[in-house]
Amino acid sequence: MDGESHHLDPAFTYLPMKPLRITANRRYLETTSGEPFLWVGDTAWELIHRASLDETRLYFRNRKEKGFSLIQTVILAELDGLHHPNAHGEIPLHDDDPARPNEGYFRHVDQVVALAEEMGLYLGLLPTWGDKFNKKWGDGPEIFTPENARSFGEFLGKRYAGFPHIVWILGGDRIPETSLHRKIIEQMAAGIRDQQGHSLLSYHPNGGNLASDHFGDSDWLDVDLFQSRHQKGFREYRFTRKGRKRNPPRPVIDGEPGYENIPNMLNKWHFQRLDASDIRRAAYWNLLSGAAGHTYGCNEIWQMYDGKTDPRFGAQFSWKEALDLPGASQMGVLRRIFDCLPWQQMEPAPSLIASINWKVTPLKTVLANPDKSWVLVYSPQGKSIKIRSSLLKKREKVAFWLNPETGEQTDVRGKLTAVFRVPDPRRDWLLLLLDRDSLKNWVYAPILES
Repeated sequence: MDGESHHLDPAFTYLPMKPLRITANRRYLETTSGEPFLWVGDTAWELIHRASLDETRLYFRNRKEKGFSLIQTVILAELDGLHHPNAHGEIPLHDDDPARPNEGYFRHVDQVVALAEEMGLYLGLLPTWGDKFNKKWGDGPEIFTPENARSFGEFLGKRYAGFPHIVWILGGDRIPETSLHRKIIEQMAAGIRDQQGHSLLSYHPNGGNLASDHFGDSDWLDVDLFQSRHQKGFREYRFTRKGRKRNPPRPVIDGEPGYENIPNMLNKWHFQRLDASDIRRAAYWNLLSGAAGHTYGCNEIWQMYDGKTDPRFGAQFSWKEALDLPGASQMGVLRRIFDCLPWQQMEPAPSLIASINWKVTPLKTVLANPDKSWVLVYSPQGKSIKIRSSLLKKREKVAFWLNPETGEQTDVRGKLTAVFRVPDPRRDWLLLLLDRDSLKNWVYAPILES
């Protein structure tokens, strides 16, 4: 369509995708066949609005190869998404009316949705960016009412009812500030759920908020997404911990952490940009605090910056050049590590740290299963790790250092003591402690650079 072919990519083996559901303990996600699902998301808010189908295929292939499992994108996009045409010259609505969708635009949405399924990627799909119901600082305009939000939700739910790989994400960097805003969101959720009952729903708030802060009493809210901040050392784990204390329990995920190569705190001088170490720290802090996954973001990719037009937050190069920034590859390292762990049987276990774990210094975080036969510790600043000595007394343990940057695994040799000194104090580390009897189940195979 529009001169572009739509064919299967021979580089991938295509398997039918299954819908996601909440696990029995309400903390994590799994497929309907019971396979654990780790949400390793990438942020491509402007993908549908700015990229052609061939560019979308290139992007999806890169993300699939790196180990991402889900892509977050928007139908009615942030950057003048109602009035600036997409790559094929189409705008989404006639006369800014949600009841009058433009079939030409939505044929492209159809192709993107279908392509993601073919390539084995789930979609975290936002019906609209938040400025279309709560303008604030955005382009807007505000076009939604409770009535047309309901019909738009029904339109989307019906159109994409046959696709198993969609998680619907309402909001879009906004919180409801009035009763009208809340009614709009509630009605849009009801419209989607009426037509597509199998899909999970969530909400993407603005920085410093969890979805459950505003919709915790809504029965449609399945996944508790939050947005932290684009700030170095923000201590994102605080939000994961806060979300896990909520009732009813829900999977908690940082849906917008700090982006790679974005200026710290979005400063207008564009200096002190977040780098791969900031990306790793946020991801492991969250996951070792009990999150059900984590979303990566890159400054150039969220906006699909073409290298010349309207750079936001000091974008420095095109999104295609940004695809291989180190933080993205290191999310793949994270995925490979967690795929080899019984991580959905592991819970935060901060009491296993024996030394004082000061909050004013980068916090060490711990996951462990109930009998402590699997223990994973993250040291974000190259500090030695001191564990409870009782952990080494009950059963024989083996230990490994895992480099979260490269994926390299190093044996801890000799007699194990309660203090583990990192191989290199200049960087972050993961320490994995296993019962020797569990060693046969550790099948990790790092992919190292040649």
